[in-house]
Amino acid sequence: MKWHGTRRPAGGLLALAAAGCLLAGGCGAGSDGASRTSDASYDRGGDGSAPLPSPDRGSGGRYDGERDEGEQDSREAAPDPDHLSTFALDVDTASYGYARRTLAEGRLPDPSAVRPEEFVNSFRQDYERPGGDGFTVTVDGARTGEEDWSLVRVGLATRAAEPDGERPPAALTFVIDISGSMAEPGRLDLARHSLATMTDRLRDDDSVAVVTFSDEAETVLPMTRLGGNRDEIHDAVDSLEPTDSTNLGAGMETGYETAVEGLREGATNRVVLVSDALANTGDTDADAILERIAESRREHGITLFGVGVGSDYGDALMERLADKGDGHTVYVSGEEDAREVFCEQLPRTIELTARDAKAQVAFDPETVAEFRLVGYDNRRVADEDFRDDRVDGGEAGPGHTVTALYAVRTLPGAEGHLATATVRWLDPDSRTPHEETGDLEADGLAGSVWGARRGLTVAATAAYFADALRSYDHRHSALPGAPGLGELSERAGDLADRTEDEDVRELAEAIRAANRLDRPLPID
Repeated sequence: MKWHGTRRPAGGLLALAAAGCLLAGGCGAGSDGASRTSDASYDRGGDGSAPLPSPDRGSGGRYDGERDEGEQDSREAAPDPDHLSTFALDVDTASYGYARRTLAEGRLPDPSAVRPEEFVNSFRQDYERPGGDGFTVTVDGARTGEEDWSLVRVGLATRAAEPDGERPPAALTFVIDISGSMAEPGRLDLARHSLATMTDRLRDDDSVAVVTFSDEAETVLPMTRLGGNRDEIHDAVDSLEPTDSTNLGAGMETGYETAVEGLREGATNRVVLVSDALANTGDTDADAILERIAESRREHGITLFGVGVGSDYGDALMERLADKGDGHTVYVSGEEDAREVFCEQLPRTIELTARDAKAQVAFDPETVAEFRLVGYDNRRVADEDFRDDRVDGGEAGPGHTVTALYAVRTLPGAEGHLATATVRWLDPDSRTPHEETGDLEADGLAGSVWGARRGLTVAATAAYFADALRSYDHRHSALPGAPGLGELSERAGDLADRTEDEDVRELAEAIRAANRLDRPLPID
């Protein structure tokens, strides 16, 4: 079976090859044409060569159509494949939250805002957890309806969150967008309500600072202990009102300055950015903004927690700030989401258990013909940088799980070892490196994605959905064994009934909404 790459002008092939080499993180060759493996090479021919593009639909309803010029995609072919795949951990979920919001409003999400790993990581997993800091590694997989193709899941889990009273104190600097666009219902009003509720939930030995920004930034409340000062904090939150334009760069710079001034030794120091990220004044480029706060981040280890709001949302800017700013992002669309994020998720995961965490998966060239990582397009790391602890990774706290899915084509009749996954991280205090590994054998693959363990089936459903939303016509995934949106909706509904999981029920509703929106209207 041959998989076609995305269609591009012939004059761009050399540039694509160079970009693919950087994405793959190294250009080492495999042993021979038949047993080569390739991260991001799912669309290559079995001999590793790039096939001619085709506009036709492949079997199973996939569409090999043309994408917008300059748009990156994890489906692109990578030259000179090797057997390693390396990426920085990512626990963001904002892409899935925003997609659900747009679908609920009767719109399909922009394909460029759909990140499959964030869809997959939006669902709870039942991985075994470690007794202390660090990670456990779970590797499993299941065969798809396509011959020799499987989905392989790499699951990483941190220890369970401690009861609230047992965590270190927190020093949280809230950087709140009060620009004119935040006047829309569900933005600043939602932030005020959430912060007020969270203020009542935090402990007396926690501290809070409040910075606002519109065309300029202002420290409304310096770092203040909760004990005996809750009324003062409530007054600061209640005073927030929308004003002018959005100078997000000034807000971030003032926020980090305020965080450094209020830095507490032995506490978790974090900046929490609440914004629609529609920057239109001052620095509007993520790299320029990050450069302004680089010293505060590096010297003091202050992490970023981004909270996106609004029906119009600067997803790309917020994601890059979080990815490069040692943090992660979520998206809230209503009071229930906000309660979960501010009152449950943020207090529960204030503590860090791992810094600069990276994962590397080694596929066995004796059993694996080719592979590709699903998503993580902006989180790829060069293979040789896996153990270079100067290279940025991802941060994780208690109660986190991270899931990565791979499309893997095994050699016919393959038996024995398939893959070894390794996670490497730094102790958040001592910066001592640690590693943990997990393995997968061919006989460990379940017979079907739809009959596999609950968590793997949920992850596959989310990945199929995300990949379909990123496809040319929103209906067909490039992943092996992908059903159309109609069938996927039915399978997700059945899965929700079996698991009685409200999160899976919401996923099924989102898939159903996408299927309705993408269906052509009948002609009278």
